[in-house]
Amino acid sequence: MDQPTPAIVAQAGVKRLPRLALLLFCLAYVLPGFLGRAPWKRDDITTFGYMAELARGSADWWHPTLGGMPSEVDALLPYWLGAWAIQLAPDWLTPELAARLPFMLLLVLALVATWYGTYYLARSPMAQPVAFAFGGEAHPTDYARAIADGGLLAFIACLGLAQLAHETTPALTQLCFAALLFYASAALPYRPFNPGLSAAVALLGLTLSGAPSMALALGLGGTALYLLAPASEASQKKIRASGLALLSLVCALLASYLDLWRWRIELPHANLAEWQSLGRLFLWFAWPAWPLAIWTLWRWRRQIFNLRFTGLHLWLPIWFVAVASAATLTTPAADRSLLLALPALAALAAFALPTLSRSVGALIDWFALIFFSGCALVIWVVWISMQTGFPARPAANVARLVPGFDHSFSLMPFLIALGASLVWAWLVKWRVGRHQAAIWKSVVLPAGGAALSWLLLMTLWLPLLDFARSYAPMVKLVTSAMPQSPGCVATLGLNRSQIAAFQFHSQLELQVLDPHNSCQWLIADIDSASKHPDLTQSPMWQLRRSMGHPAERKDSIWLYERRLPLLPAPPAAMGK
Repeated sequence: MDQPTPAIVAQAGVKRLPRLALLLFCLAYVLPGFLGRAPWKRDDITTFGYMAELARGSADWWHPTLGGMPSEVDALLPYWLGAWAIQLAPDWLTPELAARLPFMLLLVLALVATWYGTYYLARSPMAQPVAFAFGGEAHPTDYARAIADGGLLAFIACLGLAQLAHETTPALTQLCFAALLFYASAALPYRPFNPGLSAAVALLGLTLSGAPSMALALGLGGTALYLLAPASEASQKKIRASGLALLSLVCALLASYLDLWRWRIELPHANLAEWQSLGRLFLWFAWPAWPLAIWTLWRWRRQIFNLRFTGLHLWLPIWFVAVASAATLTTPAADRSLLLALPALAALAAFALPTLSRSVGALIDWFALIFFSGCALVIWVVWISMQTGFPARPAANVARLVPGFDHSFSLMPFLIALGASLVWAWLVKWRVGRHQAAIWKSVVLPAGGAALSWLLLMTLWLPLLDFARSYAPMVKLVTSAMPQSPGCVATLGLNRSQIAAFQFHSQLELQVLDPHNSCQWLIADIDSASKHPDLTQSPMWQLRRSMGHPAERKDSIWLYERRLPLLPAPPAAMGK
């Protein structure tokens, strides 16, 4: 007896999305954000700082440090990849762009793994659509391709993916290997070699990227689902599932050997503000995948809650989403933990597509059209205002929020943004046309709108974002107050990202403040310096300037100059 399925799809509904169009669409999403910008604040510039230290040979490869401080994320592989890329890059390639190249490939691999993971889940017999009495239902392979296309589009449409997936941080490596493990778990019943190799690489990558607990939970959870599944669905694949468990345990032992286990569990406090913040994160970060995923859980509920017909095509992504969501609620870096749920959440969202009614699909289209067209319009209006001064209010707001920013016109970004806007107009026209029966059509506008907004931000607004989100303006203010060759510069209380910024943007020779160093200049964090009255009241140091990032509301840096020269060491006592 066949288990009822809510998917009713004819062969005409699994029209294939042209591969060339899909490839160009993915490239248009991947490249902006990696090219043409400076490293941004906090995690992006900090990670690059560790990579640069390794590439220069100033740090231990097994214990990366920056300014003498170990990494806050117990990761090794992300720093290795960037450092290797910097060392192997030709002279004409800048270090920051060289460090981004492997991360561009990681994002591409995450997209590919999401597509293939969704494809193999849709190949499951439990996921197939209803067979028609007189034939004409969708062919299994064509149906799986259409679902995979929808899953990839839903993945790209997630709003939280844009920034974090374009930064050179451990979060991107974790996303890539989580997606690769998702693919391996989904493809396990169909191919023995590729999924096994992918699982080994994914588990090792997660372990070395600062997420050994995620690797262990996802690996053992996937193994348990296959071992508990009915024989009809996972019959001869349980040995492979046992291999997945063995790989998970080996990676756990490796993490113990390398001392990578760091439990930073931080449970949410029992206050309304924190829960509201988490709620807003879940609301926008995974939009629009999470409403479609909830619809999937409702329409496919018979297969979810019927233990006799447990569907691995549903329980595998549910487990991946559950583990990542639990990590989101119990770790400080909530957004980076939730990022790992997006590939599986997009796969769940894809199974909602063959069950959507026409009215629901129209609602999704209208919302995406209004929302993303509005976002694109705002981006264009602000850019035009900065260029021409009309309308005046947007340019005035930019000048107030980002004082000191001087905008200029660049032809190539303008042409790219104009071309992307015209493609969006064509895409809207195509979508509102009649006779569009493909089941992935409902996520075309959300994915296209998300890609359009990100591309416009990374072209039209890139100089503004670089000014506001990088430390370059602050470093320029500090260095302009010192002579051109200040020699060594002492530091006090600077965090990792600030140290990396001064090393990258100014090439200063930084040294931690020490009573015995001879540096004539001192860069101190205001909060840290205020806790050292021996510094603020010392006759040896004179405060020269208080400054901060132009886009911030308050100063954060004190610049000191040595007032008194160091006394020479007393000569050694001479014998009679």
